[in-house]
Amino acid sequence: MTPAEQPAPTGSATAADVVRDPRRWFILAICCSSLFVVVLDSTAVNVALPNMRADLGASTAGLQWAVSAYTLVLASLLMLSGSTGDRIGRVRMFQIGLAVFSTGSLLCSLAPNIELLIVFRMLQGVGGSMLNPVAMSIIRNTFDDPRERAQAIGVWGAMIGLSMAFGPVVGGGLVELESWRAIFWINVPVGVAAMVLTHRFVPESRAPTARRIDPVGQVLVIVFLATVVFAIIQAPDAGWASLQTLGLLAVSAVSLVLLVVYESRCHEPLIDPRFFRSAPFAGASLIAVLAFVSLGGFLFLNTLYLQEARGLSPLHAGLYTLPMAVTTVVVAPVTGRIVGRFGTRWSLAAGGAAIVVSAIMLTGLGRDTSVAWLFASYVLFGVGFGSVNPPITNTAVSGMPAEQAGVASAVASTSRQVGSSLGVAIVGAVAVGTATSGAAVAESSHPGWWIVAGCAVAIVVLAFASTGAWARGTAERAAAALRTRPS
Repeated sequence: MTPAEQPAPTGSATAADVVRDPRRWFILAICCSSLFVVVLDSTAVNVALPNMRADLGASTAGLQWAVSAYTLVLASLLMLSGSTGDRIGRVRMFQIGLAVFSTGSLLCSLAPNIELLIVFRMLQGVGGSMLNPVAMSIIRNTFDDPRERAQAIGVWGAMIGLSMAFGPVVGGGLVELESWRAIFWINVPVGVAAMVLTHRFVPESRAPTARRIDPVGQVLVIVFLATVVFAIIQAPDAGWASLQTLGLLAVSAVSLVLLVVYESRCHEPLIDPRFFRSAPFAGASLIAVLAFVSLGGFLFLNTLYLQEARGLSPLHAGLYTLPMAVTTVVVAPVTGRIVGRFGTRWSLAAGGAAIVVSAIMLTGLGRDTSVAWLFASYVLFGVGFGSVNPPITNTAVSGMPAEQAGVASAVASTSRQVGSSLGVAIVGAVAVGTATSGAAVAESSHPGWWIVAGCAVAIVVLAFASTGAWARGTAERAAAALRTRPS
Protein backbone atom coordinates (compact mmCIF):
# COMPACT_ATOMS: atom_id res chain seq x y z
CA MET A 1 0.00 0.00 0.00
CA THR A 2 1.46 3.36 -1.02
CA PRO A 3 1.58 6.33 1.38
CA ALA A 4 -1.32 7.95 -0.44
CA GLU A 5 -3.39 4.79 0.04
CA GLN A 6 -2.87 4.68 3.78
CA PRO A 7 -5.84 5.83 5.86
CA ALA A 8 -5.38 9.31 7.26
CA PRO A 9 -4.03 9.29 10.82
CA THR A 10 -6.54 10.22 13.47
CA GLY A 11 -4.15 11.76 15.96
CA SER A 12 -1.79 14.69 15.71
CA ALA A 13 1.05 14.43 13.22
CA THR A 14 4.24 16.25 12.44
CA ALA A 15 6.40 16.49 9.35
CA ALA A 16 8.53 13.66 10.69
CA ASP A 17 5.55 11.36 11.22
CA VAL A 18 4.14 11.29 7.70
CA VAL A 19 5.32 10.87 4.13
CA ARG A 20 3.81 13.74 2.17
CA ASP A 21 2.87 13.32 -1.45
CA PRO A 22 4.78 16.03 -3.39
CA ARG A 23 1.82 16.27 -5.78
CA ARG A 24 -0.71 16.92 -3.02
CA TRP A 25 -1.46 20.56 -3.89
CA PHE A 26 -1.88 19.69 -7.55
CA ILE A 27 -4.24 16.87 -6.53
CA LEU A 28 -6.18 19.44 -4.50
CA ALA A 29 -6.47 21.65 -7.60
CA ILE A 30 -7.84 18.72 -9.63
CA CYS A 31 -10.43 17.96 -6.93
CA CYS A 32 -11.40 21.63 -6.66
CA SER A 33 -12.05 21.76 -10.40
CA SER A 34 -14.86 19.23 -9.93
CA LEU A 35 -16.47 21.32 -7.19
CA PHE A 36 -16.13 24.46 -9.29
CA VAL A 37 -17.98 23.08 -12.34
CA VAL A 38 -20.70 21.40 -10.24
CA VAL A 39 -21.55 24.58 -8.29
CA LEU A 40 -20.91 26.88 -11.25
CA ASP A 41 -23.34 24.83 -13.31
CA SER A 42 -26.19 25.15 -10.80
CA THR A 43 -25.82 28.94 -10.40
CA ALA A 44 -25.17 29.61 -14.10
CA VAL A 45 -28.30 27.73 -15.17
CA ASN A 46 -30.46 30.12 -13.13
CA VAL A 47 -29.34 33.05 -15.28
CA ALA A 48 -30.33 31.16 -18.45
CA LEU A 49 -33.90 30.35 -17.36
CA PRO A 50 -35.68 33.15 -19.30
CA ASN A 51 -33.81 32.18 -22.48
CA MET A 52 -34.72 28.54 -21.95
CA ARG A 53 -38.35 29.58 -21.53
CA ALA A 54 -38.28 31.48 -24.83
CA ASP A 55 -36.28 28.91 -26.82
CA LEU A 56 -37.97 25.73 -25.56
CA GLY A 57 -41.43 27.13 -24.81
CA ALA A 58 -41.05 26.00 -21.20
CA SER A 59 -43.57 26.66 -18.45
CA THR A 60 -42.56 27.92 -15.00
CA ALA A 61 -42.86 24.33 -13.74
CA GLY A 62 -40.53 23.21 -16.52
CA LEU A 63 -37.96 25.82 -15.49
CA GLN A 64 -38.26 24.68 -11.86
CA TRP A 65 -37.56 21.11 -12.92
CA ALA A 66 -34.58 22.22 -15.04
CA VAL A 67 -33.00 23.45 -11.80
CA SER A 68 -34.43 21.02 -9.24
CA ALA A 69 -33.95 17.77 -11.20
CA TYR A 70 -30.18 18.25 -10.95
CA THR A 71 -30.02 19.08 -7.23
CA LEU A 72 -32.65 16.45 -6.37
CA VAL A 73 -30.65 13.61 -7.93
CA LEU A 74 -27.45 15.02 -6.46
CA ALA A 75 -28.96 15.07 -2.97
CA SER A 76 -30.41 11.56 -3.29
CA LEU A 77 -27.15 9.89 -4.32
CA LEU A 78 -24.42 11.77 -2.40
CA MET A 79 -24.08 9.26 0.43
CA LEU A 80 -24.36 6.22 -1.86
CA SER A 81 -21.64 7.61 -4.13
CA GLY A 82 -19.35 8.35 -1.20
CA SER A 83 -19.62 4.84 0.26
CA THR A 84 -19.30 3.24 -3.19
CA GLY A 85 -16.11 5.20 -3.83
CA ASP A 86 -14.68 3.92 -0.54
CA ARG A 87 -15.45 0.38 -1.73
CA ILE A 88 -14.43 0.28 -5.43
CA GLY A 89 -11.76 2.99 -5.35
CA ARG A 90 -12.10 6.74 -5.03
CA VAL A 91 -10.17 7.63 -8.16
CA ARG A 92 -12.18 5.16 -10.23
CA MET A 93 -15.43 6.59 -8.86
CA PHE A 94 -14.21 10.15 -9.44
CA GLN A 95 -13.37 9.41 -13.07
CA ILE A 96 -16.74 7.73 -13.65
CA GLY A 97 -18.42 10.81 -12.17
CA LEU A 98 -16.47 13.14 -14.43
CA ALA A 99 -17.41 11.04 -17.48
CA VAL A 100 -21.10 10.94 -16.57
CA PHE A 101 -21.21 14.65 -15.68
CA SER A 102 -19.47 15.62 -18.93
CA THR A 103 -21.75 13.38 -21.00
CA GLY A 104 -24.82 14.81 -19.28
CA SER A 105 -23.57 18.35 -19.94
CA LEU A 106 -23.05 17.61 -23.63
CA LEU A 107 -26.54 16.14 -23.92
CA CYS A 108 -28.05 19.13 -22.09
CA SER A 109 -26.48 21.43 -24.68
CA LEU A 110 -28.21 19.44 -27.44
CA ALA A 111 -31.63 19.08 -25.77
CA PRO A 112 -34.44 19.88 -28.28
CA ASN A 113 -37.14 20.36 -25.62
CA ILE A 114 -37.57 21.00 -21.92
CA GLU A 115 -38.49 17.38 -21.17
CA LEU A 116 -35.21 15.99 -22.48
CA LEU A 117 -33.28 18.82 -20.86
CA ILE A 118 -34.72 17.73 -17.50
CA VAL A 119 -33.72 14.10 -18.17
CA PHE A 120 -30.18 15.12 -19.09
CA ARG A 121 -29.97 17.38 -16.02
CA MET A 122 -30.77 14.29 -13.94
CA LEU A 123 -27.86 12.50 -15.65
CA GLN A 124 -25.65 15.45 -14.71
CA GLY A 125 -26.83 15.03 -11.12
CA VAL A 126 -25.81 11.36 -11.13
CA GLY A 127 -22.32 12.37 -12.23
CA GLY A 128 -22.15 15.30 -9.83
CA SER A 129 -23.02 13.04 -6.88
CA MET A 130 -19.88 11.02 -7.62
CA LEU A 131 -17.59 14.05 -7.58
CA ASN A 132 -17.87 16.11 -4.40
CA PRO A 133 -17.99 13.44 -1.65
CA VAL A 134 -15.36 11.34 -3.40
CA ALA A 135 -13.12 14.36 -4.01
CA MET A 136 -13.35 15.23 -0.31
CA SER A 137 -12.29 11.68 0.56
CA ILE A 138 -9.33 11.99 -1.82
CA ILE A 139 -8.31 15.26 -0.14
CA ARG A 140 -8.57 13.80 3.36
CA ASN A 141 -6.53 10.80 2.23
CA THR A 142 -3.88 12.87 0.41
CA PHE A 143 -3.16 15.39 3.19
CA ASP A 144 -1.80 13.42 6.16
CA ASP A 145 -0.71 16.42 8.20
CA PRO A 146 -3.73 17.78 10.14
CA ARG A 147 -2.68 21.42 9.67
CA GLU A 148 -2.21 21.03 5.92
CA ARG A 149 -5.46 19.09 5.70
CA ALA A 150 -7.30 21.96 7.40
CA GLN A 151 -5.77 24.39 4.89
CA ALA A 152 -6.75 22.14 1.98
CA ILE A 153 -10.33 21.82 3.22
CA GLY A 154 -10.42 25.60 3.62
CA VAL A 155 -9.39 26.04 -0.02
CA TRP A 156 -12.03 23.49 -0.99
CA GLY A 157 -14.70 25.45 0.90
CA ALA A 158 -13.59 28.74 -0.66
CA MET A 159 -14.27 27.28 -4.10
CA ILE A 160 -18.00 27.24 -3.28
CA GLY A 161 -17.98 31.00 -2.82
CA LEU A 162 -15.90 31.59 -5.94
CA SER A 163 -18.15 29.43 -8.12
CA MET A 164 -21.21 31.17 -6.67
CA ALA A 165 -19.67 34.54 -7.49
CA PHE A 166 -18.63 33.66 -11.02
CA GLY A 167 -21.58 31.40 -11.92
CA PRO A 168 -24.16 34.10 -12.75
CA VAL A 169 -21.57 36.27 -14.53
CA VAL A 170 -20.04 33.44 -16.55
CA GLY A 171 -23.49 32.06 -17.31
CA GLY A 172 -24.85 35.45 -18.30
CA GLY A 173 -21.86 36.15 -20.53
CA LEU A 174 -22.13 32.79 -22.29
CA VAL A 175 -25.89 33.21 -22.83
CA GLU A 176 -25.40 36.70 -24.24
CA LEU A 177 -22.48 35.76 -26.50
CA GLU A 178 -23.91 32.47 -27.74
CA SER A 179 -27.00 30.88 -26.13
CA TRP A 180 -28.09 29.06 -22.99
CA ARG A 181 -26.58 25.90 -24.49
CA ALA A 182 -23.07 27.34 -24.09
CA ILE A 183 -23.43 27.05 -20.29
CA PHE A 184 -23.22 23.27 -20.66
CA TRP A 185 -20.46 23.29 -23.29
CA ILE A 186 -17.95 24.69 -20.82
CA ASN A 187 -18.26 21.61 -18.58
CA VAL A 188 -17.10 19.19 -21.27
CA PRO A 189 -13.45 20.31 -21.75
CA VAL A 190 -13.07 20.87 -18.00
CA GLY A 191 -14.39 17.36 -17.31
CA VAL A 192 -12.18 15.72 -19.94
CA ALA A 193 -9.08 17.55 -18.69
CA ALA A 194 -9.86 16.55 -15.09
CA MET A 195 -10.23 12.89 -16.14
CA VAL A 196 -6.83 12.90 -17.87
CA LEU A 197 -5.10 14.66 -14.96
CA THR A 198 -6.74 12.38 -12.40
CA HIS A 199 -5.55 9.29 -14.26
CA ARG A 200 -2.04 10.73 -14.47
CA PHE A 201 -1.50 12.24 -11.02
CA VAL A 202 -4.02 11.04 -8.41
CA PRO A 203 -3.17 7.75 -6.63
CA GLU A 204 -5.96 5.26 -6.03
CA SER A 205 -7.23 4.75 -2.48
CA ARG A 206 -9.94 2.81 -0.68
CA ALA A 207 -11.32 2.76 2.83
CA PRO A 208 -9.82 0.00 5.04
CA THR A 209 -13.38 -1.09 5.85
CA ALA A 210 -16.00 0.16 3.41
CA ARG A 211 -19.60 0.58 4.51
CA ARG A 212 -22.07 -1.79 2.90
CA ILE A 213 -24.58 -0.46 0.39
CA ASP A 214 -28.10 0.02 1.75
CA PRO A 215 -30.36 -0.36 -1.33
CA VAL A 216 -33.66 -0.24 0.57
CA GLY A 217 -32.71 2.94 2.38
CA GLN A 218 -31.47 4.48 -0.87
CA VAL A 219 -34.74 3.74 -2.69
CA LEU A 220 -36.80 5.17 0.17
CA VAL A 221 -34.71 8.38 0.17
CA ILE A 222 -35.27 8.80 -3.57
CA VAL A 223 -39.03 8.17 -3.29
CA PHE A 224 -39.37 10.60 -0.37
CA LEU A 225 -37.50 13.46 -2.04
CA ALA A 226 -38.88 12.93 -5.55
CA THR A 227 -42.55 12.78 -4.50
CA VAL A 228 -42.43 15.85 -2.24
CA VAL A 229 -40.63 17.98 -4.85
CA PHE A 230 -42.89 16.76 -7.67
CA ALA A 231 -46.00 17.48 -5.61
CA ILE A 232 -44.91 21.06 -4.85
CA ILE A 233 -43.77 21.94 -8.37
CA GLN A 234 -46.90 20.58 -10.04
CA ALA A 235 -49.33 21.89 -7.41
CA PRO A 236 -50.09 25.25 -9.14
CA ASP A 237 -51.32 23.37 -12.22
CA ALA A 238 -52.86 20.33 -10.53
CA GLY A 239 -54.25 22.22 -7.52
CA TRP A 240 -52.95 22.19 -3.95
CA ALA A 241 -55.94 20.13 -2.78
CA SER A 242 -56.03 17.86 -5.84
CA LEU A 243 -55.85 14.08 -5.63
CA GLN A 244 -52.44 14.18 -7.34
CA THR A 245 -50.89 16.62 -4.89
CA LEU A 246 -52.34 15.01 -1.77
CA GLY A 247 -51.52 11.52 -3.04
CA LEU A 248 -47.90 12.41 -3.73
CA LEU A 249 -47.51 14.04 -0.33
CA ALA A 250 -49.02 10.94 1.28
CA VAL A 251 -46.54 8.71 -0.55
CA SER A 252 -43.74 11.00 0.59
CA ALA A 253 -44.87 10.82 4.22
CA VAL A 254 -45.22 7.03 4.15
CA SER A 255 -41.77 6.60 2.58
CA LEU A 256 -40.27 8.83 5.30
CA VAL A 257 -41.85 6.74 8.07
CA LEU A 258 -40.67 3.52 6.41
CA LEU A 259 -37.18 5.00 6.05
CA VAL A 260 -36.95 5.80 9.77
CA VAL A 261 -38.27 2.35 10.79
CA TYR A 262 -36.03 0.43 8.39
CA GLU A 263 -32.87 2.44 9.05
CA SER A 264 -33.36 2.01 12.82
CA ARG A 265 -33.10 -1.76 12.35
CA CYS A 266 -30.43 -1.86 9.63
CA HIS A 267 -26.90 -2.85 10.72
CA GLU A 268 -25.17 -0.37 8.38
CA PRO A 269 -27.87 2.15 7.48
CA LEU A 270 -27.55 4.80 4.81
CA ILE A 271 -28.62 7.36 7.43
CA ASP A 272 -28.65 6.27 11.08
CA PRO A 273 -31.74 7.85 12.72
CA ARG A 274 -29.86 8.05 16.01
CA PHE A 275 -27.82 10.91 14.58
CA PHE A 276 -30.96 13.02 14.90
CA ARG A 277 -31.09 12.46 18.65
CA SER A 278 -28.31 15.05 18.75
CA ALA A 279 -29.88 18.51 18.81
CA PRO A 280 -26.77 20.11 17.22
CA PHE A 281 -26.85 17.57 14.38
CA ALA A 282 -30.59 17.77 13.81
CA GLY A 283 -30.48 21.56 14.08
CA ALA A 284 -27.57 21.86 11.65
CA SER A 285 -29.33 19.59 9.14
CA LEU A 286 -32.50 21.68 9.32
CA ILE A 287 -30.53 24.94 9.17
CA ALA A 288 -28.79 23.63 6.03
CA VAL A 289 -32.16 22.92 4.41
CA LEU A 290 -33.54 26.34 5.41
CA ALA A 291 -30.42 28.24 4.31
CA PHE A 292 -30.42 26.62 0.89
CA VAL A 293 -34.19 26.98 0.49
CA SER A 294 -33.46 30.69 0.96
CA LEU A 295 -30.56 30.65 -1.50
CA GLY A 296 -32.45 28.60 -4.10
CA GLY A 297 -35.44 30.92 -3.80
CA PHE A 298 -33.22 34.02 -3.95
CA LEU A 299 -31.51 32.92 -7.18
CA PHE A 300 -34.70 31.72 -8.85
CA LEU A 301 -36.76 34.82 -8.04
CA ASN A 302 -33.99 37.27 -8.91
CA THR A 303 -33.24 35.60 -12.23
CA LEU A 304 -36.83 35.96 -13.42
CA TYR A 305 -37.28 39.41 -11.86
CA LEU A 306 -34.11 40.99 -13.24
CA GLN A 307 -34.58 39.70 -16.78
CA GLU A 308 -38.34 39.54 -17.21
CA ALA A 309 -39.48 42.42 -14.97
CA ARG A 310 -36.55 44.83 -15.40
CA GLY A 311 -35.58 43.74 -18.92
CA LEU A 312 -31.89 43.19 -18.14
CA SER A 313 -29.69 41.06 -20.37
CA PRO A 314 -28.39 37.75 -18.94
CA LEU A 315 -24.93 39.25 -18.42
CA HIS A 316 -26.27 42.33 -16.63
CA ALA A 317 -28.54 40.15 -14.49
CA GLY A 318 -25.48 38.13 -13.48
CA LEU A 319 -23.55 41.28 -12.63
CA TYR A 320 -26.44 42.51 -10.48
CA THR A 321 -26.09 39.45 -8.23
CA LEU A 322 -22.34 40.00 -7.72
CA PRO A 323 -22.82 42.07 -4.52
CA MET A 324 -24.44 39.05 -2.88
CA ALA A 325 -21.87 36.54 -4.11
CA VAL A 326 -18.80 38.68 -3.40
CA THR A 327 -20.06 39.53 0.08
CA THR A 328 -20.52 35.80 0.74
CA VAL A 329 -16.92 35.14 -0.32
CA VAL A 330 -15.59 37.91 1.95
CA VAL A 331 -17.74 37.07 4.99
CA ALA A 332 -17.28 33.27 4.95
CA PRO A 333 -13.60 33.17 6.10
CA VAL A 334 -14.29 35.84 8.72
CA THR A 335 -17.12 33.65 9.98
CA GLY A 336 -14.66 30.76 10.32
CA ARG A 337 -12.53 32.81 12.71
CA ILE A 338 -15.59 33.96 14.68
CA VAL A 339 -16.80 30.37 15.03
CA GLY A 340 -13.34 29.27 16.19
CA ARG A 341 -13.38 31.89 18.95
CA PHE A 342 -17.01 32.21 20.01
CA GLY A 343 -18.74 29.07 18.71
CA THR A 344 -21.48 28.76 16.11
CA ARG A 345 -24.47 30.30 17.89
CA TRP A 346 -23.90 34.00 17.21
CA SER A 347 -22.75 33.49 13.65
CA LEU A 348 -25.88 31.48 12.83
CA ALA A 349 -28.18 33.92 14.62
CA ALA A 350 -26.64 37.03 13.05
CA GLY A 351 -26.66 35.42 9.61
CA GLY A 352 -30.30 34.43 9.91
CA ALA A 353 -31.22 37.94 11.04
CA ALA A 354 -29.41 39.49 8.05
CA ILE A 355 -31.35 37.24 5.65
CA VAL A 356 -34.62 38.21 7.36
CA VAL A 357 -33.93 41.92 6.79
CA SER A 358 -32.80 41.30 3.20
CA ALA A 359 -35.92 39.30 2.34
CA ILE A 360 -38.30 41.81 3.95
CA MET A 361 -36.67 44.59 1.90
CA LEU A 362 -37.69 42.68 -1.24
CA THR A 363 -41.30 41.94 -0.26
CA GLY A 364 -42.42 45.15 -1.96
CA LEU A 365 -40.40 44.57 -5.13
CA GLY A 366 -41.58 46.42 -8.23
CA ARG A 367 -40.31 46.99 -11.74
CA ASP A 368 -38.98 50.42 -10.73
CA THR A 369 -37.36 49.48 -7.39
CA SER A 370 -34.13 51.46 -7.09
CA VAL A 371 -30.84 49.75 -7.86
CA ALA A 372 -29.39 51.04 -4.56
CA TRP A 373 -32.21 49.31 -2.64
CA LEU A 374 -31.65 46.08 -4.56
CA PHE A 375 -27.92 46.11 -3.97
CA ALA A 376 -28.34 46.85 -0.26
CA SER A 377 -30.65 43.85 0.10
CA TYR A 378 -28.26 41.68 -1.94
CA VAL A 379 -25.31 42.64 0.28
CA LEU A 380 -27.33 41.81 3.38
CA PHE A 381 -28.26 38.43 1.92
CA GLY A 382 -24.57 37.77 1.21
CA VAL A 383 -23.66 38.70 4.80
CA GLY A 384 -26.37 36.35 6.06
CA PHE A 385 -25.56 33.40 3.86
CA GLY A 386 -21.81 33.85 4.37
CA SER A 387 -22.41 33.74 8.14
CA VAL A 388 -24.77 30.74 8.14
CA ASN A 389 -23.23 28.32 5.66
CA PRO A 390 -19.70 27.78 7.12
CA PRO A 391 -20.82 26.76 10.66
CA ILE A 392 -23.31 24.14 9.43
CA THR A 393 -20.84 21.26 9.15
CA ASN A 394 -19.07 22.33 12.35
CA THR A 395 -22.39 22.20 14.22
CA ALA A 396 -23.38 18.88 12.64
CA VAL A 397 -20.24 17.04 13.77
CA SER A 398 -20.21 18.68 17.23
CA GLY A 399 -19.98 15.97 19.87
CA MET A 400 -20.06 13.11 17.35
CA PRO A 401 -17.51 10.26 17.54
CA ALA A 402 -14.51 10.93 15.28
CA GLU A 403 -15.30 7.85 13.20
CA GLN A 404 -18.79 9.22 12.47
CA ALA A 405 -17.70 12.75 11.50
CA GLY A 406 -17.57 11.89 7.79
CA VAL A 407 -21.10 10.55 7.77
CA ALA A 408 -22.38 13.56 9.73
CA SER A 409 -20.67 15.90 7.26
CA ALA A 410 -22.19 13.98 4.32
CA VAL A 411 -25.68 14.35 5.77
CA ALA A 412 -25.11 18.10 6.15
CA SER A 413 -24.05 18.28 2.49
CA THR A 414 -27.10 16.28 1.46
CA SER A 415 -29.30 18.67 3.45
CA ARG A 416 -27.87 21.59 1.48
CA GLN A 417 -28.84 19.99 -1.83
CA VAL A 418 -32.29 19.06 -0.53
CA GLY A 419 -32.76 22.71 0.47
CA SER A 420 -31.76 23.90 -3.00
CA SER A 421 -34.35 21.61 -4.62
CA LEU A 422 -37.09 22.60 -2.18
CA GLY A 423 -36.26 26.31 -2.49
CA VAL A 424 -36.85 26.37 -6.23
CA ALA A 425 -39.91 24.10 -5.88
CA ILE A 426 -41.64 25.98 -3.06
CA VAL A 427 -40.79 29.54 -4.03
CA GLY A 428 -41.45 28.90 -7.71
CA ALA A 429 -44.80 27.25 -7.03
CA VAL A 430 -46.06 29.79 -4.48
CA ALA A 431 -44.53 33.00 -5.75
CA VAL A 432 -44.25 32.73 -9.52
CA GLY A 433 -46.86 30.17 -10.52
CA THR A 434 -48.01 30.85 -14.05
CA ALA A 435 -46.88 34.49 -14.18
CA THR A 436 -45.08 35.26 -17.44
CA SER A 437 -45.25 39.04 -17.94
CA GLY A 438 -42.70 41.33 -16.34
CA ALA A 439 -45.20 43.16 -14.14
CA ALA A 440 -46.76 39.89 -13.02
CA VAL A 441 -43.38 38.37 -12.11
CA ALA A 442 -42.46 41.38 -9.95
CA GLU A 443 -45.82 41.39 -8.17
CA SER A 444 -46.08 37.63 -7.69
CA SER A 445 -42.57 37.40 -6.22
CA HIS A 446 -43.71 39.02 -2.96
CA PRO A 447 -44.96 35.81 -1.24
CA GLY A 448 -41.66 34.16 -2.17
CA TRP A 449 -39.70 36.74 -0.24
CA TRP A 450 -41.92 36.21 2.79
CA ILE A 451 -41.12 32.48 2.55
CA VAL A 452 -37.40 33.31 2.53
CA ALA A 453 -37.88 35.59 5.54
CA GLY A 454 -39.76 32.84 7.39
CA CYS A 455 -36.95 30.36 6.74
CA ALA A 456 -34.44 32.87 8.09
CA VAL A 457 -36.48 33.44 11.27
CA ALA A 458 -36.43 29.67 11.80
CA ILE A 459 -32.63 29.72 11.40
CA VAL A 460 -32.34 32.28 14.21
CA VAL A 461 -34.53 30.15 16.50
CA LEU A 462 -32.55 26.99 15.71
CA ALA A 463 -29.26 28.84 16.28
CA PHE A 464 -30.17 29.17 19.95
CA ALA A 465 -32.01 25.85 20.32
CA SER A 466 -29.20 23.70 18.88
CA THR A 467 -26.14 25.22 20.54
CA GLY A 468 -26.83 25.47 24.29
CA ALA A 469 -25.92 23.20 27.22
CA TRP A 470 -29.04 21.06 26.73
CA ALA A 471 -28.15 20.59 23.07
CA ARG A 472 -24.59 19.54 23.92
CA GLY A 473 -25.99 16.97 26.32
CA THR A 474 -28.13 15.43 23.59
CA ALA A 475 -25.05 15.24 21.34
CA GLU A 476 -23.10 13.37 24.02
CA ARG A 477 -25.93 10.88 24.52
CA ALA A 478 -26.31 10.39 20.75
CA ALA A 479 -22.56 9.81 20.41
CA ALA A 480 -22.66 7.19 23.16
CA ALA A 481 -25.55 5.40 21.43
CA LEU A 482 -23.71 5.41 18.11
CA ARG A 483 -20.62 3.85 19.71
CA THR A 484 -22.67 0.97 21.15
CA ARG A 485 -24.42 -0.23 17.96
CA PRO A 486 -24.34 -4.03 18.14
CA SER A 487 -22.24 -5.86 15.53
